[in-house]
Amino acid sequence: QVQLVESGGGLVQAGGSLRLSCAASGRTFRIFAMGWFRQAPGKEREFVAAIRWSGGSTYYTDSVKGQFTISRDGAKNTVYLQMNSLKPEDTAVYYCAVARYVASVYSRGAYDDWGQGTQVTVSP
Repeated sequence: QVQLVESGGGLVQAGGSLRLSCAASGRTFRIFAMGWFRQAPGKEREFVAAIRWSGGSTYYTDSVKGQFTISRDGAKNTVYLQMNSLKPEDTAVYYCAVARYVASVYSRGAYDDWGQGTQVTVSP
């Protein structure tokens, strides 16, 4: 099992930036990919971005391409989500997750371990 701790959420005005971090501990030798999902009030949890641990290939949902950047620091077992030009519709709880085995990184079902989430609120 992998334990995940997210940080970096908060309140920001539209157009501002935030950087989320997610530190992994435990069985980190078995990570295929790490991803970020978000869940707005009354909505389903949705895929935002993912990064393959080996090779660093990145994947994004269309609505955040060019706006968000996912990256990782293998030495620290940490993944980051740089969010720029934030909009009120980006308001959600953001969750970090680990996929331990080869799978489609876009699918929520591919992820085995989840963090507790961090709130991101973007004011107009």
